[in-house]
Amino acid sequence: MQLSFPTVIATLAAVFAVATPAAAQACAEANRFGVVTISPTTLSPGETFTVAANFSCAVQFGVKPEFTDYYIEVPVGNNGFEPPILLARRTLNPSSATPLLDSFTTQLPFALYFNASYVVTLDTTYPVNGSNGSPYSVVGSADFPINIL
Repeated sequence: MQLSFPTVIATLAAVFAVATPAAAQACAEANRFGVVTISPTTLSPGETFTVAANFSCAVQFGVKPEFTDYYIEVPVGNNGFEPPILLARRTLNPSSATPLLDSFTTQLPFALYFNASYVVTLDTTYPVNGSNGSPYSVVGSADFPINIL
């Protein structure tokens, strides 16, 4: 019995659809460097808030975070007077019970804030291999909007 080309393609597509893990299908390209969330999202200087990052999708895209930096930034229309404010520099613990999750509590610094849109930016540093096989580090980012009063 000989299968037609369209039948072979349809059969292969069905096999790959079943073989692909459900979690991988749920990961958007935008989540390749991690997903960061902030709670609460409206803050005043001195207030405590929680930062949480999830790297489950990042790992599915081949990104294995080594270091994570968290900043407050003005993403659009920064006039040069608002440099990023470092909130934390962290290293994921691969032997922890939740190696793909990072969470911490911090205070919003008493910096000078202007009437602007702000985001908390997660910079994820991870290794890749060069053309000769030697590793080097690259950085990808994810943002989460916040309101500063």
